Amino acid sequence: MKTIGLLGGMSWESTVTYYTRINELMNETLGGLHSAKIKLASVDFEEIERCQAANEWEKSGEILGKEAQRLEQAGADFLVICTNTMHKVVPQIADYLTIPILHIADATIAELQVKGIKKVALLGTKYTMTQDFYKKRLINSGMEVWIPNEAEIDTMNQIIFEELCHGKIVSESKAMFVSVIEEAIAAGAEGVILGCTEIGLLIQQADAAIPVFDTTEIHSQKAVEQALAE
Repeated sequence: MKTIGLLGGMSWESTVTYYTRINELMNETLGGLHSAKIKLASVDFEEIERCQAANEWEKSGEILGKEAQRLEQAGADFLVICTNTMHKVVPQIADYLTIPILHIADATIAELQVKGIKKVALLGTKYTMTQDFYKKRLINSGMEVWIPNEAEIDTMNQIIFEELCHGKIVSESKAMFVSVIEEAIAAGAEGVILGCTEIGLLIQQADAAIPVFDTTEIHSQKAVEQALAE
C-alpha cells in the first residue's frame, strides 16, 4: 500500500471528510482492520484565504509547496490536495516535489466521461467558477461548462466561506444551491460538479434530478485506487 499525502486545512471541515472517506473506502476494499497509510499536513486557512482575496496566488503556492515538500520528506508516495480552488497553483506546488499530484479535476473528468456527460454545471468558489485553471481542463476534455450568473456566483462564494467552512448548514442556502442546479438543468446541463470540497456538506444526489459529482468523494476514491495500484 502506498502512503497518501493529504494537504488539507482548506477548510478543515472538508479535510475531515477526506480522512474519513479514504479510510472507509480502504477498509471496504481490503476488509479486516485495514486503513489507509496517510501523512497529513493541515495549513492555517486564514493565511491561504487572505492570499486568495489579495490575488497573491504565488505566495499561497509557495506556502503550499513547502508543506507538500514536507509530506514527501515524511514518506508520502503521492499528493492529494484537499481543495478544488488551490489546484490553481498545482504547477507551482509540483516544482517542490518529485512525487506525483493526483489532480482533482482530472479525477472528476474521468468520472464524467464514464457517465458520458457532455455539458456540466460547475459550482464552487468564485475563483473556481470564473477562472480558467479548472474550467479549461473540462473544456479541453471536450465538455461544455455552465456556470451561474454573477450575482449567484457571489452568493455561493459567500455561503462557502461564511457558512460551510465553519460547518454551518443553512436551509435557505441549500435551497439557493438547488435553485441554481435547476437553472443549470433548464440550460441543458447533464450533470453538476460540486467543485468545492465543502459543497458536499450541503448538497447530495437526492437534491438534484441530474447526476451529482462530489469532487471530495471522487478524489477520495481515486486516492485509494492509486494507493493500491501496482
